Amino acid sequence: MILVFGKSGQVATELAALPDTQCFGRDAADLTDPASSAALILQHAPSAVINAAAYTAVDKAEEDEDTAHLVNAQAPAAMARVCAEMGIPFVHISTDYVFDGSGTALWQPTDPVAPLGAYGRTKLAGEQAVSDSKGIFGILRTSWVFSAHGNNFVKTMLRLGASRDALTIVADQIGGPTAARDIAQTCHVMALQLAEDATKSGVYHFAGAPTLSWADFARAIFAKAGLDVAVTDIPSKDYPTPAARPANSRMDCTTTTQAFGVPPCDWDAALDAVLEQLKDTSA
Repeated sequence: MILVFGKSGQVATELAALPDTQCFGRDAADLTDPASSAALILQHAPSAVINAAAYTAVDKAEEDEDTAHLVNAQAPAAMARVCAEMGIPFVHISTDYVFDGSGTALWQPTDPVAPLGAYGRTKLAGEQAVSDSKGIFGILRTSWVFSAHGNNFVKTMLRLGASRDALTIVADQIGGPTAARDIAQTCHVMALQLAEDATKSGVYHFAGAPTLSWADFARAIFAKAGLDVAVTDIPSKDYPTPAARPANSRMDCTTTTQAFGVPPCDWDAALDAVLEQLKDTSA
């Protein structure tokens, strides 16, 4: 059995549908109490662990970094240590926010990290703790997650597009939209393969291709959903937020494909599937 931390989040919801997985929410392990995470792993003695839970409120983290650090750094540290002691793989989901978003090149897993805000700092601390555990681990950095579940850009655009005929969307942030279902499947593959080959331990990237701006992603969503919404490009400075977002979230996924046979997410096809899923659930 693969034990999954997270139950209601986008990736955890998709992991729950995969074979031999068991998802646990806050009622089973409160990640603000890292010891409870380790205890849950010891109690269930799984074959692998996937951490799909995180403090993801990017703006709120600016004023609540202590809580974000507990959930994003100290809890994964406790999970990784007990997995190392048990000799089982630990797969941990991280983020493009560990980078400063400079330049236009694709970020490599080995590139220098320099988070812009509290969320990125806490996620980076989690990565470092997982690596320091010296166990069998896979850190999977991803970006711009979307699905038919929870809160995400696709669902926000559909909601706004249903009642408005024009929107202004940030166009100077570039990245790869990534389907939660594809992230879940990749984590599952990593857990299984790491159990067979511990030498694959390391940091990997998994994101959607081709890359584009938020504004262009919005246009794609509206076109596929049949919504007539005019999108006007604006710079990030015209949409200020408490936490800075990386301008460049382009991620190189080559080593993930080489190690695990998983190609980058085809966000165009994944978006079709999510829109169809949303249509079915609203029918």
